[in-house]
Amino acid sequence: MTRHALLAALCLFLATSCTGVRERGATAPTLTLASWNMEHLAELDGSGCRPRTEADYAAMRAYVEALGADVVAFQEVESKAAAERVFDPARYTVEIEARVGTGRKGECGGRPGLTVNAQRTGFAIRKGVAYQRLADVTALQVGNPDLRSGVDLVVRPAGGAPIRVLSVHLKAGCTAGDRNEACPVLLQQVPVLERWIDQRAGEGLRFAVLGDYNRRLSVPGDVVWADLDDGLPANADLARASGDQGARCNPRYPDFIDYIVLDRRAADDLVGFEEARYPGESLSDHCAIAARLTLR
Repeated sequence: MTRHALLAALCLFLATSCTGVRERGATAPTLTLASWNMEHLAELDGSGCRPRTEADYAAMRAYVEALGADVVAFQEVESKAAAERVFDPARYTVEIEARVGTGRKGECGGRPGLTVNAQRTGFAIRKGVAYQRLADVTALQVGNPDLRSGVDLVVRPAGGAPIRVLSVHLKAGCTAGDRNEACPVLLQQVPVLERWIDQRAGEGLRFAVLGDYNRRLSVPGDVVWADLDDGLPANADLARASGDQGARCNPRYPDFIDYIVLDRRAADDLVGFEEARYPGESLSDHCAIAARLTLR
């Protein structure tokens, strides 16, 4: 399939796979925020735990174009150069975490001969959307240089109020409960994220925390969601843009672990949500999710 044919198919599929949380003021201008874990996106063909070809990168570029987001929080990206193989530098500006890490290389789990590359979080911002990069939230590493920090921006869309956004990728392996080996680490990260949320809630800007939480926050009684969504201060009364709906990216996993979490002010501006599923072969083990907010 040619790139143009793939793009047309993706546009049609994304148009029909969009699940609206709420539709309000459909003709009003909007800002679209998205999050996508890109599954070991490497800088070079054939590299990392998910080796890709140029055709794979082209398909990912078409997927991004069809998604049409203004700001995309990404995870599991080796480098800025890797991100720019998908996010065309003529259309997007890439900001990626400054963390160097230890450079430790290990074998990809269950895949002999493949080596883990760095996994970084960041943003791709559509050209023409003004923003300010702030200091990375390194406290999310909880003392481990190989854990991801958060990338922190203030986005200033033309004609609308600014919004502060944070791209995160929390520790894997503790999707529920607190008994798995990874849980003590993830549960150390939660109060760090909660402090960031509480500080932002006391300020004048609406905000969103986007990314791979590696946690099923929508499961009733989840302790991580209860800690984050404690409503103190008032604007820390949070909402998941996906609401209570389940994930459909992979039938094996009916619960989201990727979220766009909005503060009370941003949640009031939410007009739609979508999970951008793949029309054919999966381009990542995660689908992108997107939230549309009205400009005000």
